[in-house]
Amino acid sequence: ASAMGNAQVGIVDDVTAGYWNPGGLNLAPEAPEVALMHSEYFAGIAKYDYVGFTMPIGGGRRFGASVIRLGVDDIANTLNLVDANGNIDFDAVETFSVADLGIMLSLAQRFEFLGGMNVGANFKVVNRSVGKFANAWGFGLDLGARWDLDALQIGVMLQDVTSTFNAWSFNTETFEEAFVQTGNVIPENSLEVTLPSVKLGGGYTFFQDKKVNLLLALDTDLHFDGPRNVVANLGPMSIDPHAGLEISYNNLAFLRGGFKNLQRTPNDKGEDTFSVFPTMGAG
Repeated sequence: ASAMGNAQVGIVDDVTAGYWNPGGLNLAPEAPEVALMHSEYFAGIAKYDYVGFTMPIGGGRRFGASVIRLGVDDIANTLNLVDANGNIDFDAVETFSVADLGIMLSLAQRFEFLGGMNVGANFKVVNRSVGKFANAWGFGLDLGARWDLDALQIGVMLQDVTSTFNAWSFNTETFEEAFVQTGNVIPENSLEVTLPSVKLGGGYTFFQDKKVNLLLALDTDLHFDGPRNVVANLGPMSIDPHAGLEISYNNLAFLRGGFKNLQRTPNDKGEDTFSVFPTMGAG
C-alpha cells in the first residue's frame, strides 16, 4: 500500500481491508489471515505497529480485528529537574510516552445484487495518551463497499461516518505548578471531533490472463473540515488524489510505484506550484 501511494480503497482484498476498506474483507482467501507490521520513523523516534486478523464466519460474512499503535516513547519529563532549592536533580527526570492506540472490529457481508457487492463496517475504539498528564477515549464507525467486476475493481469508504468523538481529560496536578510558573495555559477537559470523510477508489488490471499483469489504482479522499493544503478545495470540501501502479510476474514478484500528498505550494514569488510525494517498492 505504501509503495502504491496508499491507493487501496478500490483494490484491497486481504486482511488489511479492515484498515483500508472493510468491504474488501470478503474478497480475502477462505482461510484465516494474519498480518503484522512494525515501522519506525525519524531514526526510530516514532514507532508504528499494526496487527490484523480476519476469518470467515459463514453465511457470506467475515470477521476482522485490527490493532494499531503510533507512539513516541522515552520522552524526558524535566518538570522536576530543578528542585525547590534551585539545584539540578537528574534523578528526578522520568520518561513517558505519547501514543495513539486504535482497536477496530470489522464485519463484512456479501450481497449478490449490483454484480456482487461486498459491504463492511468498522467499530473502532481510540485511546490517546500523553503519559500521566492527559488521556482521551473515543469511538467511531466506518462503512465501506467493494465491487470486484473482473478486471475492474471499485470501492468506497465512509470514514468516521457518525463523526468520531475523543473526550480528553487532563491530570493537571502533574504539571499545573510548572505551567503557571512558565506562563503556559492550563488545558481544560474537552471534546475532540473528527468529521466524516469519503474515500473513493478504483483499479483496473491489464493483461489479466498473462504471466505479466499491470494494475492501475486511483483513490480520491474527500474531507469536509475546511480547506486543506491539497490540489483542490471546493468550499469546505478538500480533494486529495493519490495513485499507484503495480507490475506483477506470475503472481509472485511485484514492482510498485505511485504518488501521494499532491499539494499546492507557493514559491518564492508567491505563485502556486505543485509538489508531490513519490512512492515505490518491490515484493
